[in-house]
Formats: sequence, C-alpha cells, structure tokens
Amino acid sequence: MKKILLTTTALIALGMAPAMAADLAARPYTKAPAAAIAINNWTGFYIGAMGGYAQENSDGIGTLSGGFAGGTVGYNWQMGNVVLGIEADAAWADVGATIGLLESRTRDMGTVRGRVGYAFDQVLVYGTGGYAWADNRLSIAGLSDSKIHSGWTLGAGVEVMFAPKWSVKAEYLYRSFDGETYFAGVLPTGTLNLNSVQVGVNYHF
Repeated sequence: MKKILLTTTALIALGMAPAMAADLAARPYTKAPAAAIAINNWTGFYIGAMGGYAQENSDGIGTLSGGFAGGTVGYNWQMGNVVLGIEADAAWADVGATIGLLESRTRDMGTVRGRVGYAFDQVLVYGTGGYAWADNRLSIAGLSDSKIHSGWTLGAGVEVMFAPKWSVKAEYLYRSFDGETYFAGVLPTGTLNLNSVQVGVNYHF
C-alpha cells in the first residue's frame, strides 16, 4: 500500500511540475547598459608639420612679409578638461623686404612655447607663449651679414582631433625680436615685430 501511495504521489508531482514552471513569473527584462562614449585624451607626445604667413607689424616702407614652413614637436598633459603642454617648432622662412640696395630677409625662425588650453573632447582651445628666435640676413651693395635675433612670442589657437591620433590646428602668434648690430657694429637694427598665422597637422603617439 505504501509503495502504491509513494508512486502515485511522485506521478502527481511530476505532472504538476510543468504547470508550476509555467505559472512562475517571467524574469524581468533588463536593458543592456549603453556603450560608454569614448572621451578623447590629449595626453602624450606628438609631432607634426606646419606652415603659414608672417608680416612685420609696421606700416612703413619696406615692411617684411612672406611665408614659412617647418615641423613641430610637443607634449601635452590633460587634467580633466584642462590641457597643459610644451611645444617647439622650427621653420624655413622667406620673410623679407628690399629698400633700394638694402635687403632684409628672415631665412629661418622658430619658437619654444608653453600652452594652456581647455578641451571640449575633440576640440582644444588654447593660449600660448614663450621664446622666439629668427635667423635674419642683411645685404647691401653685394655684402651680407647674418644674425640670430632672440625674443618672445604670444598667441592663441584651436586644435581639433579629426581622427584617431591625428589633429589639425590653426593659430596666431605675435613675435617680437630684439635688435642686433650688423657688419661689425656699423649697422644696428631696431626691434623686429611680426604677426604670423599658421596651420598644421599633428600625429599623436
């Protein structure tokens, strides 16, 4: 009798199991978390190429003007939205003017600058300033002499990360160079001030 009762109970239990499973509440649906949006990070080394146009900050006769092109190297540190950096550039230049027999021509120039900026993800707006130099040559009546002029620069720019590791930038720099004396002290020059605009492309490591 016990065996019959146990067998009957087991069969009833097995028969009820599918019905009980069907009655259980379905597991609530949970939406998968949205994929995290990649936030650009400006920290790291970069190298690039740049070029632009410079003109002497003067309205007088013989205003120097011309183009330049060269390379850039730098490093950025990003802290939140604030980006600090240091950058150096050097360029071949053809910025000059001729007055009669006298020609003044800047053949090379460059800067070493700090940068302080604010990043809007892929867009960086910054101010910049530091040391500037220019290799200038004076020529008169077949004679020439070259001097390195030192000075300072201040400016601002915007840089945009348009692809992974690649950015483009545009900036304005005001460059002020101290005067030098040419031809063994015979011909002194005054301060040389240049307004320059330049664009560039950088590769970030």
